[in-house]
Amino acid sequence: MGFRLPNGATLQIASTYGPAIPVTALSNANPAVATAAAHGLTDGDIIAVTSGWTRLNDRAARVANSLTGTFAMENINTTNLQPYPAGSGMGSVREVTGFVEISQITDVNFSGGDQQFLTFGFLADDDDRQIPTTKNPISIAYTVADDPDLPYVAVVEAADDDKQVRVLRMNLPGGSSILYNGYVTITSTPSMGRNNLMTRVITLSLAGRPTRYAAVVV
Repeated sequence: MGFRLPNGATLQIASTYGPAIPVTALSNANPAVATAAAHGLTDGDIIAVTSGWTRLNDRAARVANSLTGTFAMENINTTNLQPYPAGSGMGSVREVTGFVEISQITDVNFSGGDQQFLTFGFLADDDDRQIPTTKNPISIAYTVADDPDLPYVAVVEAADDDKQVRVLRMNLPGGSSILYNGYVTITSTPSMGRNNLMTRVITLSLAGRPTRYAAVVV
């Protein structure tokens, strides 16, 4: 049994990416192994994934077991052939080559992610039945103290402008992390109230499922 506080956590957004690396095959395994000639990736690199598998597409992952021509996507389990049909997962990956910290966060609010259900009943039933269907999309709102001179501001405003997905990494106390990939927007003007901080709100709308990682052991 364990527990922890988020105090001391830091949030980063991808500021630069490498070129797209074609993935010519992707295995049904845990973790999934990608075939990519001369990929140049090393263990611990963070990648954004484009895949023919809808459930994997637009996720972020950490590279592991990197060899010449192959690498694994740590904590990505593709053994279930129903959402990951064999032979159709190929696509590409892009390495995140630079991160910049989104600093001065004063509040974090999560919305969505709750399970939806289909409620139904048969003629002979006295009680209705319920089966899970989809989950609501997840959004995370980060309130930040306003400072237009901080390095992350230009990166976030560019993401707001071009509406392209960005990788974000939440670094938790103890060295573990959570990777997100999604659309990033920011309020165009800070909120203002007497005797209160001027703040802006950065919103992350997830395009793919988050991936959580334990601390890297060296």
